[in-house]
Amino acid sequence: MATKGDKKVKKARVKRRSVIEGRAYVTSSYNNTIITLADSKGDVIAWSSAGANGFKGAKKATPYAAQIAAEAAVEKAKAYGLEKVEVFVKGVGAGREQAIRGLINAGLAIESILDVTPVPHNGCRKKKARRV
Repeated sequence: MATKGDKKVKKARVKRRSVIEGRAYVTSSYNNTIITLADSKGDVIAWSSAGANGFKGAKKATPYAAQIAAEAAVEKAKAYGLEKVEVFVKGVGAGREQAIRGLINAGLAIESILDVTPVPHNGCRKKKARRV
């Protein structure tokens, strides 16, 4: 125990919880792919993105960058013992399928894949068309 003045101060110990089943959220836009791994309640345990793995500019939007990002996220989550995930895919980017393959290649068992891309039911008025 460290002492601070005349008081005794305990160091906070980080408690690593064991998470076997969880959720994988893949958000794929035209510019980037973000993979978030969470436990079954939805509390995030690890995340990664194409930009966080050193890809810049147009390379972030590639399927290869999405796969590398997925594998990096799984490596972080392995410390928690993550083995099985339900995958929720959102967005229209090129890295959707490849990110799922990256999760499989990194050693996760996929229980289900669900597309949760928001689809408007003629809600807001669209922007005017660009004239080039």
